[in-house]
Amino acid sequence: MVAKLTQGFWTKVARIILRNRILILVGIVAVTVFLAFQWKNIKFSNTEANLLPDDHPATIQYNNFTKIFGEEGNAIVLAVRDTALFNPENFNRWNRLAKQLDAFPEIDFVVSLENLKVLEKDDKTQTFVMNPFIKSPPKTKGEIDSLKNHLFNELPFYDNLVYNAKSGTIQTIAYLDKDILNTAVRNQFILNDLGDLVKTFEEDTQLDVRVSGMPYIRTWNTKSIVDEIGIFIGAALLVTSLIFFFFFRSFRATFISMCIVIIGVMWAFGILGLLQYEITILTALIPPLIIVIGIPNCIFLINKYQQEVKKHGNQALSLQRVISKIGNATLMTNITTASGFATFIILDSDLLREFGIVASINIIGIFVLSLLIIPIIYSFMALPKTKHLKHLNKKWIDLFVGKMEHLVREHRIAVYMVTVGVLVVSVIGINQMKITGSRIEDLPKNTEFYKDIQFFEEEFDGIMPMEIVVDTERKNGVIKPATLKRMDQLGTVIDEIPELSRPISIVDLIKYSKQAFYNGIPKYYQLPTSQENTFIMDAARKSSTEGNLLESFVDSTGQIARLTTYMQDVPIDRMEEIEKDVQEAITKSFPPDRFNVYMTGKALLFLKGTKYLVANLVMSLALAIGLISLFMAYLFRSFRMVIISLVPNLLPLLITAGLMGYLGIPIKPSTILVFSIAFGISVDDTIHFLAKYRQELATHKWHIKRSVYAALRETGVSMFYTSIVLFFGFSVFILSSFGGTKALGGLVSATLLFAMLSNLILLPSLLLSLERSIANKEVLKEPQIDILPKEEDNPKHKS
Repeated sequence: MVAKLTQGFWTKVARIILRNRILILVGIVAVTVFLAFQWKNIKFSNTEANLLPDDHPATIQYNNFTKIFGEEGNAIVLAVRDTALFNPENFNRWNRLAKQLDAFPEIDFVVSLENLKVLEKDDKTQTFVMNPFIKSPPKTKGEIDSLKNHLFNELPFYDNLVYNAKSGTIQTIAYLDKDILNTAVRNQFILNDLGDLVKTFEEDTQLDVRVSGMPYIRTWNTKSIVDEIGIFIGAALLVTSLIFFFFFRSFRATFISMCIVIIGVMWAFGILGLLQYEITILTALIPPLIIVIGIPNCIFLINKYQQEVKKHGNQALSLQRVISKIGNATLMTNITTASGFATFIILDSDLLREFGIVASINIIGIFVLSLLIIPIIYSFMALPKTKHLKHLNKKWIDLFVGKMEHLVREHRIAVYMVTVGVLVVSVIGINQMKITGSRIEDLPKNTEFYKDIQFFEEEFDGIMPMEIVVDTERKNGVIKPATLKRMDQLGTVIDEIPELSRPISIVDLIKYSKQAFYNGIPKYYQLPTSQENTFIMDAARKSSTEGNLLESFVDSTGQIARLTTYMQDVPIDRMEEIEKDVQEAITKSFPPDRFNVYMTGKALLFLKGTKYLVANLVMSLALAIGLISLFMAYLFRSFRMVIISLVPNLLPLLITAGLMGYLGIPIKPSTILVFSIAFGISVDDTIHFLAKYRQELATHKWHIKRSVYAALRETGVSMFYTSIVLFFGFSVFILSSFGGTKALGGLVSATLLFAMLSNLILLPSLLLSLERSIANKEVLKEPQIDILPKEEDNPKHKS
């Protein structure tokens, strides 16, 4: 009954399409124009995506921190490691660069040698005053050496902040206005104004300036994404068109297919604009993905059209059969592909949810475009010439498919033995996999800004901020001697962790105050004793300049303080160890019943976000498998068929996972995406094969062997074509400078290649072995549903 309804439905669809060709084309043009107007809403992401949901405890803690102290990742750092910097001309030019930076409205304030302040005691008023480090521009090398000695040996407060005494590196920190931190204004300033300033300075002094900081990294990261979109689209079009032409040897078939995927790309950008989603590192992949996924639709439809033309030469009947025979199968394959992407929608990550929504919508969109445009355009054209049909008789393709058939026919036991062997080896490899990754691991490694990140990690122990918030739960509790001592103890533990920088907090300011009270003698850079605390803190409270410094370390009530440290780029497992060590030190120094102390910052958000995302992506993969299993159960109404269809597609995933274990490729967000995407696409071949198999069963009166071999011969060519297109299409992502995108392209390509072989060899073998009992029991005599209509009588007798 369902089969009859399905058959009737697609026959009606074919009739509607072919009778309303002009109207449909006008509709496609109208939709394309409408979506093109939505391009104006397209924006590139200027923010760093939070992988955690808004209601996650870590997100709530970070938001509470930013409400008190503001965004912590707003610093741009510039540094020079060169003794030539301490020549008078270069030294004064460096200070002028800091002044120029400070003059920009985009910069909130600058910490540099030029405006560095020295905390000193005023003996007359018994208060602290901030005097300039450089009172007038030095004119001689001797003056600079004196300043350098004073800085490196007498001002420990600024150690690891503006200088590294061991290497002689000098650093300038420019804090961006927080109102522009996540806007396009930030990008314009960094790429244009800052870039020009640094370039001019380097030309004037011949010094190498290193630049970094989270705003700087995000800006160049965004620029790299933008630059790669065009490369991916161009490479995908070039590769798929060349492969398509190589297979079909037809300029018009290639041109039609390229037009369809180009319209699909226009729709992809239009839907991004319509939904007002930003272009991120993931959504930037959607246009080339649409090209790669859209071409197989064209291959199946055009190949079927040419096969029908070769059979009987009737154009109208050929076009009608393209829609009625391939339409439902192609719809199902696109639904399964879209399902692989749609499973990301259930995740709490905005980054993945938006990627899943736009990708799944556009996959269905490219199916609709293919199904409408190909029959309509061919209806206006003459029948394909004989040379255009030669590819259907290529000997090497016949040899390839024949080899697959020979393996299935003669070596089925060997196929199973190899499958089991590969499975065992893959499981061993899977046990070697690790969940890891780092904050900058996937960034382009051949860029200057990546090399600068490594420089700052070496010189200043990292650029990723990690904050520790100390809530004393009472007003002015921070400046209590006991609290300061506890913070100092915690700071000592942090300083001993090699991957963390020396923490900066109110403790350092109090130590600096004591040093200033004792006329700047460095050995007094320590916390005051109980006797000293009274008059030092009294002097601090009387100092008007002191309050401005306190704002950076303590809230307005004196109840909450922060310790700021910076973390090097370390793998997640090491990051977890660091978090555990710091948490133990917090618990030891701050009794939970008297203090509320927690860690936050972008470094910790990345750690927790990655673990959260990996766990959720595993769930999305399980959902994709379950969802596609339901599709199979609906299509074939047989549990055995569900198993038969899943095994050849799960095996490639296990092989890829095993390879990742052997090659040391870790599980992380960028690599675990591979499995949901590859599974959704690889199932397409299974559906096409089983659809043809069911049709052949009806034709061959439920004879298993004849049906399997006939299905293999007819669908093998299309499966080979589409798999090769997908393999090389996804391979274009290897051109990416981003490690995650590169891994995605390589792993998906490999998985799809394994899936093709699995569907051509293992799937028919399983059908021959496992479906025999069904045939013997004649369960298939009245099939409940076929996703392809039954074959009509021999069309040659009709035409």
